[in-house]
This record gives sequence, structure tokens and C-alpha cells, in this order.
Amino acid sequence: MAVDNKDVELVAQELKQQFEEFKTKNDQRLEAITQEKGKLAEQVETLNSKLSELDSTKAALENELAEFKRPAGGNKQASAHKEAFARFIRKGDDQGLAELEQKAMQTGIDADGGYAVPEELNTDILSALRDEVVMRQECNVITVGTPDWKKLVNKGGISSGWVDETDPRPETGTPQLGVITPVWGEIYGNPYATQTMLDDAFFNVESFITDELTQEFAEREEEAFTLGDGNKKPKGFLAYATDAKDDKARDWGKLQNITSGAVKIISADDIVSLTYTLRKVYRNGAKFMMNNQSLLAVRLLKDDKGNYIWQPGLQVGQPSLLSGFAVAENEQMPDIGDTSGKAPIAFGNFKRGFYIFDRIGIRMLRDPYTKKPFVGFYTTKRVGSMLNDSNAIKLLTIKKGS
Repeated sequence: MAVDNKDVELVAQELKQQFEEFKTKNDQRLEAITQEKGKLAEQVETLNSKLSELDSTKAALENELAEFKRPAGGNKQASAHKEAFARFIRKGDDQGLAELEQKAMQTGIDADGGYAVPEELNTDILSALRDEVVMRQECNVITVGTPDWKKLVNKGGISSGWVDETDPRPETGTPQLGVITPVWGEIYGNPYATQTMLDDAFFNVESFITDELTQEFAEREEEAFTLGDGNKKPKGFLAYATDAKDDKARDWGKLQNITSGAVKIISADDIVSLTYTLRKVYRNGAKFMMNNQSLLAVRLLKDDKGNYIWQPGLQVGQPSLLSGFAVAENEQMPDIGDTSGKAPIAFGNFKRGFYIFDRIGIRMLRDPYTKKPFVGFYTTKRVGSMLNDSNAIKLLTIKKGS
């Protein structure tokens, strides 16, 4: 059944009711005598979790409502590639596929192994990954045809000035120019099907492959883009060096990190401080990023006037807001109580700050031998990441202590 505005409005109405009950119970918890606190705390925790469920449901319905069908199209060569690939998947017949790739100046079984999947299937897998991987939704995703992608950036200094039409162009300073490049890694998945499944004309092979590969790729990509150390994988934004200095004093390439005011806990003041650490030029489009447990914690916080700093989105298309900004839930972000020293909360314009790269061409190798009677589809793709602007993302870590 198709989703319409009424479905979203019903969820928003329930979200509002649950939030009002949540506020009432939490206020009672804060005021309660000791013996009553345990029961009220349990009720608040249940309502807090329910708010997360409703908020996620509302966002999912809005995404479905806004989704447009991709127009049909293609060309004869693409259709021929798709048909040849289907024969290769179901029967292992790769003759037609090899001929097509040679004509397209691609090699068949190359050093990486396998054949390029059809463009349509490639796109379906990447689209499914975007739905599953929060970092792909929030960051700037770029498709490239070479791993040698480079960008020239100004790491400091002045490279512009004001002149009249006939004035000479004097030197304005010495800009510190540098080249930045992505950190690449190869990710693989290996879904299995039986030959009986593949022989079944009603078995949707493309849907099976897309679903299985999305499931295998998604969690590993989320972890790499968030925490990855850059060793055989992309480098996550939390793996970059940090410094407490502001944008003018901090070395380019280091993220600014502020520390909570109290030991082991977070306050509304910490959230406000984090927000205003980001310069105004970056705030348009900025979001918080944290995991669900951190969101449950900040949802309890109030400002100095007694107002909750998290407010639910009660209109179609209106997200729930924390201190006036939307929240991206990334389950790979550390918990507030995590001892690794990594920031549990980030705030910034991730599309300006962090780039994700897809190398054109997902490749697949059919393996009917390793786990008979199952047929494996060893699939690889190259992905990369890069911190593009270290002023665009700010981090909040929790003060350590006993």
C-alpha cells in the first residue's frame, strides 16, 4: 500500500503524545523522592526508547513518500551486457560476457578477478548502500574512474584581494597549498546460492545479490568511514588527529575537539558549546552525529530555562531537532561512557567536511567449486574516503576522571 501524508501525520501525532508523556515522567523523576526514582526511571527509559522508534518510523515513511521511481532507459549495449551477465550468474556461461567486455576495452578475468556487473545492478547496490549507511547519506559521495584522484586545497594564507580594473595585481600573501588524496580500500562480499535456486526462472537473482551484498557491505563501510584506521580500508573521520585550538590557530587537517564540562557526563551547555564552536559559514546544513545510546542521553537534557533541548518533528518533512539541528544516528559512533578516547558526539557540515569515493565498477567472480552444491559470488569494489575540510566538523569528548 502506498504511503501518503496521512500516514506520516498519524505517526507524528503519536510522537507528540509520547513526547508529552516522556516530559511528564522525566520531570517527575527529577523531583521524586529516592524510593520512587527507580520506577520512574524505568518508565522514562521505556518512553525514551519509544520516541526513538517513532522518530525512525516517521523518517522512514517520509523517505518512502519522497522517493521517485527511476526512469526506465538504457541502450542496446547495456541490455546485452545485462543479458550476458544473467547467463553468467545462472549457468556460468561467460563467453558472451567476455566478448562484450573486450569490445568495451575491458579485460575479462583480470588481476582483480571477475567481470564488471551491469551498470543497472551497480547502481542498485550503491543506492541500497546509501539507504543503509548513514555516512553515505550525510557525506559527499563521489564516483571516480581512477584511484589517482587528487584535490588542491589552501591550508592557510591569503590568495585573494581587492583591485580596481586597471590596478596591478600585487601579491596578497603566501597561500599554503597542498594536495589531498583519498585513502582507498577494497571491500568484498561472498553471498551463496544453490544451483537449484539459480535454475528457478522465478528466482530474482539480481534482487538476491543486491540484498545480500548490501547486508555484507553496509556495516563494514559504516565502521570504516567512521573509525577506520586507513590500513587496507578507508580512513574514518574519527581517526584523524584532533586539537583543542580554534580554526585560526589549529593546523590544517586536525579536527577541533572540545571536552565536556563535567566528568563522565554530558550537559546541555556542552551541546550548545559544540554548536557554536562551528563557524556560521558551516552551520547551514550542519547536523549532530551520535549513536542511539547517546541520543537517549541528550534527550533528557534541559536548557537553563527548563526547556528540553531535543524537540520532535511534528510536521511532514520536519526532522526532530537537537538544539535546533537535526541528528544523524550512526551506530558506529562510540558510547558516551566509552574509554577509547574517541568522541561520542560530532557536529558539523559533513558534506563539506568528509568525502566518500566509489571507484566505477563492481566486479564479480562466480565460484561453483569451493562449497558445493552452493555457488558463491565473490564480489569486490573499491571505496575511499578523505577529510576535505577540517574546519567543517567539530567533536565533543567526555572529560575523564574518577
